[in-house]
Amino acid sequence: MPLSPRVPDLAALDLLLSVIELGSLGRAARAHGISQPSASSRIRYLEKLVGVPVLERGALGSRPTPAGALIAEWARGVIDAAGQLDAGIDTLRAERDSHLRVAASQTIAEYLFPGWLMTLRTAAPDTAIALESGNSVEVAQAVLDGKDAIGFVESPQNFRGLESHTVARDRLVVVVAPQHPWARRGWVELADLAATPLIQRETGSGTRTWFENAVARAIPGWEPTVALELSSTTAIKTAVASGVGPSVLSSLAVAAEITAGTLASPTITGLDLTRTLRAIWPSGQRLTGPARDLYAIARRTGPSTEAAHAGSSPA
Repeated sequence: MPLSPRVPDLAALDLLLSVIELGSLGRAARAHGISQPSASSRIRYLEKLVGVPVLERGALGSRPTPAGALIAEWARGVIDAAGQLDAGIDTLRAERDSHLRVAASQTIAEYLFPGWLMTLRTAAPDTAIALESGNSVEVAQAVLDGKDAIGFVESPQNFRGLESHTVARDRLVVVVAPQHPWARRGWVELADLAATPLIQRETGSGTRTWFENAVARAIPGWEPTVALELSSTTAIKTAVASGVGPSVLSSLAVAAEITAGTLASPTITGLDLTRTLRAIWPSGQRLTGPARDLYAIARRTGPSTEAAHAGSSPA
């Protein structure tokens, strides 16, 4: 049942109680952190709502009228209940902020999340954080199921029931063993890359989906061929370095190996593999507490397109 428009707001009732307790509108205004004219305006509005004067003002201060004293008596229970409500809300917020469950696809989990976590620890040192890693499809399902408050994915696909916002960009690169002919030449044509069976992540991987979609747009009718399917980026890098075959991975994941010379990254001619990395959460919901803080950190510190290109210089 809606309240009558004659019921004053809590701030006005709380101010009235302070005036009666302190004996002065000025002292009550200072206690509430507002100016005396603002306090006077608030009391006048209260009197307009209830239809009777609530204070008598004199040289020595202010005191309640009989009607004001009666309203103040009723208001004390309301203000006490509001204080209990406020304390309860604080408890709920503290419980919400005490833990955060996050899901992230593998590249983000391994190469970006640790840095985000360090920054979040400074902002929310008392929050316990749990990270679940998987491919982009698994991350989206975990967020949809309510297991995780926020997720981070690499896949270009949109997931029904989830908000999706870009937080960063990186670039996919071809990687081969240093002795591979593409490494010695320093580049590979798109047609040769498309015709070569690659070491790939499993179906559902954002890296694999981005690459296959990009090639399919450039070469209509192209069908991918997979030499070896592995569920771990580390396992793929080991297989590539051993000479099993080429792969396409995030520049974030192979920067150290390219610098060390254990992997080479020939330039791809005719194909741009810049991609977006996105945060996801349930549609219609707002991020709050540590989840909101993590999203802001990811947007602020995630790699830009320029940084992604700088990190993927040809070997």
